[in-house]
Amino acid sequence: MKLLLVSKLARSSRAINTIAQYSRVAGELGHEIAVFGEKQADFPELQFSLDVKNFDVAVFVVYMASDFPDLPYIAGLLDGMPKSRRVIIDCTGRYNETIRIEHDFNHLEKMDGHQGWEWVEAFQSVADRILQPTLTPRREDVRPFLFHGYDPSGVTRSFNPAAEAGDRSPTKKYDIAYVGNNWQRWSQMRRFLEAIEPIRQELGAITLVGWDWKRRPDWAVQMGIQGADVDPELLRRLGVEIADAIPFTEVRAFLSNARFGPIFQRPLFNELGLVTNRTFETFLADTIPLVMLPEPLATSIYGSAVQPLLAKGDIAGWLRDMIRDPEPYCEAVRGVRQHLAGHHSYRQRLTELVDALGH
Repeated sequence: MKLLLVSKLARSSRAINTIAQYSRVAGELGHEIAVFGEKQADFPELQFSLDVKNFDVAVFVVYMASDFPDLPYIAGLLDGMPKSRRVIIDCTGRYNETIRIEHDFNHLEKMDGHQGWEWVEAFQSVADRILQPTLTPRREDVRPFLFHGYDPSGVTRSFNPAAEAGDRSPTKKYDIAYVGNNWQRWSQMRRFLEAIEPIRQELGAITLVGWDWKRRPDWAVQMGIQGADVDPELLRRLGVEIADAIPFTEVRAFLSNARFGPIFQRPLFNELGLVTNRTFETFLADTIPLVMLPEPLATSIYGSAVQPLLAKGDIAGWLRDMIRDPEPYCEAVRGVRQHLAGHHSYRQRLTELVDALGH
């Protein structure tokens, strides 16, 4: 099958890693994938095309309104590809009634100027089929499709011997490293940092890598949006290092410089059971993932082996135990990796997508 992916690309956010992985495995499975648009030099790993009629299906990967092409490109795309051969992957739950969890919400009227009903009608006008990366979509006309996946060949290093993963080795620059932009994650990050503050002297360097961790950005202040909150005093008190976003090609290597790598998701995503690229990618790095997700969501994706890696109750005591005796946690990482390789590889994910598009 020849698939034309439609989305705005960014090297440090959204679906770029997933799109690159689909492109990598497509040839192995006898498929062809290109991204709709002019060739972009920043993405040498991807193929681009404007020849809409040369493809079987157009797959819109949507996070924001800007993922839909501007005129005249969108007109050419819609004219050249019948609606029955267009599908939308709704990565952020836009195709729902308005949902608000804490400060998080799926319809960002203040930011993009579109009401909830506009998103629903727009999706219905563009495509006959809508997929969401959740096992439990709320609408009957949405099909579950996790979209993101796991690359077994991309494991940075197996834990061997397992205890090395918990050692404060000279090769480990950080004790805790989180890679992700500060959008609707501060409430969870705050709770985590406050929980480990009593053992801060027992930990080495902590770093947050991504946009808007240093301070609340001006645009959030001006628009009265709380989704990019941050407490610089707490970060200063804990000695947390802040760095700007890094390209998707550097994430695994960076996380491998840390003993522990937390996995956070937006409150909205936890509520809807949505997964992201980082849900899977953290388990490729040479680190022990700290799974800060709701247990039902975590076990549905990672399997039962994830239990020791789930945050429950006493976070400080949990980390202390990992440092003292890392072996059970490294064994859990191996178990989760095996589960992900068997159930969530990109080869399997692309096969699922082709099957879904064929029915």
